[in-house]
Amino acid sequence: MSTHSNHPFHLVDYSPWPLTGAIGAMTSVSGLVKWFHQYDISLFLLGNVITILTVYQWWRDVSREGTFQGLHTLPVTLGLRWGMILFILSEVLFFVSFFWAFFHSSLSPAIELGASWPPAGIQPFNPFQIPLLNTAILLSSGVTVTWAHHSLMEGNHSQATQGLFFTVLLGVYFTILQAYEYIEAPFTIADSVYGSTFFMATGFHGIHVLIGTTFLLVCLIRHLNNHFSKTHHFGFEAAAWYWHFVDIVWLFLYISIYWWGG
Repeated sequence: MSTHSNHPFHLVDYSPWPLTGAIGAMTSVSGLVKWFHQYDISLFLLGNVITILTVYQWWRDVSREGTFQGLHTLPVTLGLRWGMILFILSEVLFFVSFFWAFFHSSLSPAIELGASWPPAGIQPFNPFQIPLLNTAILLSSGVTVTWAHHSLMEGNHSQATQGLFFTVLLGVYFTILQAYEYIEAPFTIADSVYGSTFFMATGFHGIHVLIGTTFLLVCLIRHLNNHFSKTHHFGFEAAAWYWHFVDIVWLFLYISIYWWGG
């Protein structure tokens, strides 16, 4: 590999992590199938362990490349920005499929559902209780992550730390409340298309909140280790973009599924 950093190419050392990440993902999905059919969670847990170890070591290497090795030149950073934008676009389309399924079923409910929505026998959540609190929490976290970003651009280390800390804290709080909501739910994923679309859409959003919270926690740790500067902090920007995406999806979920659909 060239020792120069003045090039427009993303040239880094050979990495095993794409391969181990694929193995971890395949093992996790196979483990899900085994869990559902044989009620054995061991393979699923193994896949999660492989994936978590891969993510840790892959992010460690990317942090080293961008912070200490100087491999993230301006052209490379531009490529990373477009990569993140296209990734978030693919995530938007992923959630569009869930909204499509929800509106397809709710706007013209079948006779098997009692020709009503929510279906006969389903008791939906009150949208003005925990769902409204979770909406306030996520909107507040959008404010704190923006506060952290502007503090970082202004070179205010302590306020950027505070903003990131509160964002992570709000993300954890959201997840705890959603877990409580799931435990107390009066219906399950097996209760008609309402239960299926509700838990698929809100469940995948919950997974995205967990991923985003982890992303921001890594940024907080990196920030405390002085990895970011005023002009070189794309790792944090990517996390902030992802978190705003999570915020916006939740607003659509709350309005569509909890408020209108309930």
